Amino acid sequence: MTALVPLLVGIPMIGAAVALIFGRRRRVQVGVSITTLTLVAIVAAILLYAVDASGMPLAVSVGGWPIPFGIVLYVDRLAALLVVVSSVVLLAVLLFSVGQGAADGDEETPVSIFHPSYLILAAGIFNAFIAGDLFNLYVGFEILLVASYVLITLGSTESRIRTGVVYIVVSLVSSILFLAAIAAIYGALGTVNMAQLADRMGELPDEVQLVLHLMLLLAFSIKAAVFPLSFWLPDSYPTAPAPVTAVFAGLLTKVGVYAMIRTETQIFRENDVSMLLLIVALATMIVGILGAVAQAELKRILSFTLVSHIGYMVFGLAIGTEEALGATIYYMVHHIVVQTTLFLAVGLIERRAGSTSILKVKGLMRAAPFLAVLYFIPAINLGGLPPFSGFIGKYALFDAAAAVGTPIMYVLMVGGILTSLLTLYALMRAWNLSFWREDEEQGDEGMTDRISYLDDAPASGVQTERRVIPRIMTASTAGMVAVTVALTLFAGPLYNLCASIGAALPYPVSLTQLQDEVNDGN
Repeated sequence: MTALVPLLVGIPMIGAAVALIFGRRRRVQVGVSITTLTLVAIVAAILLYAVDASGMPLAVSVGGWPIPFGIVLYVDRLAALLVVVSSVVLLAVLLFSVGQGAADGDEETPVSIFHPSYLILAAGIFNAFIAGDLFNLYVGFEILLVASYVLITLGSTESRIRTGVVYIVVSLVSSILFLAAIAAIYGALGTVNMAQLADRMGELPDEVQLVLHLMLLLAFSIKAAVFPLSFWLPDSYPTAPAPVTAVFAGLLTKVGVYAMIRTETQIFRENDVSMLLLIVALATMIVGILGAVAQAELKRILSFTLVSHIGYMVFGLAIGTEEALGATIYYMVHHIVVQTTLFLAVGLIERRAGSTSILKVKGLMRAAPFLAVLYFIPAINLGGLPPFSGFIGKYALFDAAAAVGTPIMYVLMVGGILTSLLTLYALMRAWNLSFWREDEEQGDEGMTDRISYLDDAPASGVQTERRVIPRIMTASTAGMVAVTVALTLFAGPLYNLCASIGAALPYPVSLTQLQDEVNDGN
């Protein structure tokens, strides 16, 4: 079974190489990309079943080097679950982009560039999830970031190049901080293997641990878009092509959150910064959602809600109990799927209406009722209405916080409830204006007056060309909506899996156990 672990990174890397070779043959590239991500999803599902059934992680030392000198690929329930979810999301967005490319002549997502870059991005995401040491985690970040530099500037428009430069600069700063932290940790402890770091970190003075801890937190917080380090995201994501924005919103920030979860629960168990994380979580939720309320453009609204809901995951991580960690994992899975789905739905709205400004889009309920459903279901899910997965995840987080019972926990619970209500307000306001509002000459002057305060919001007057929506784009979005519903229908088994992950995270595998796992695999 351990032989399957390297395939999670190897398959997309090989797929990217093949797609690059056939750069002038669009159908071959599409076939290679779909086959690649399908194979990864199957392999990841097998590995998830294996580690869940046995209760033991799988570990591989690449090249046969002894631990801790070699690169270790490590798959436990958490890593396997996130690879399964990520591969499904990447496949759905790929199908969406195939339809967009076929309809637009690949002007938005040039196939010869898009497919190799997309598969390399996937390889970087998967590598980050299964990295067993900090340096390989850094490599995973760099692989996905190099690919994201290409994807975010596809089409080479002025706005994409401008925002791409900001994205690149911020990402490089984060990478430099991460690499400096790795160097400092290696200098202090002589290793970057996570299992060995868990054993050795307690040997350092508390002050040194705190400095190393904060260095990693700072680097990961930039990648996860945690306030006040989230300033770059709302301007960077909306300018990219719709499928690229959907993948970035759903997955890239979660890789940063995943890195925070791994290091907090495994390496820095004894160095407590929970109060700092609680304060940051509250600020991220409130500032993010207030930014969303002030926006008039759908992609920017979703970008700010993305920031605010990262706060829920930091909240769960800060609570730190087994129940809270399980709820955090469940909420992360929920948010990956729902946030991606909403961006895909907005991509369809943009094609149908020729705009994503809620001041300009109107009358879509009559013109495109199925599109209204595709937006409405994930919107109320993200807003946390029962019985959807958003409500389940938030209720579990609040229940874990109430079990701790300190005053700061109740403050965070109030902040979380307020964020949820404002999320629902922002998304339903957009729903009301875009789908139910008719032309102003039919008596809409009162509504116009009520939203005039948004006239000066960024991109409030953006107008683009209306385009035909291919069936495959609608089908892929509908498929993702079905997955969001499945998160609710199968919430019991999924939450039990996440609870088992949360119960195991505070008790990481030791170096001796890791060596035994590698030896058993060999």
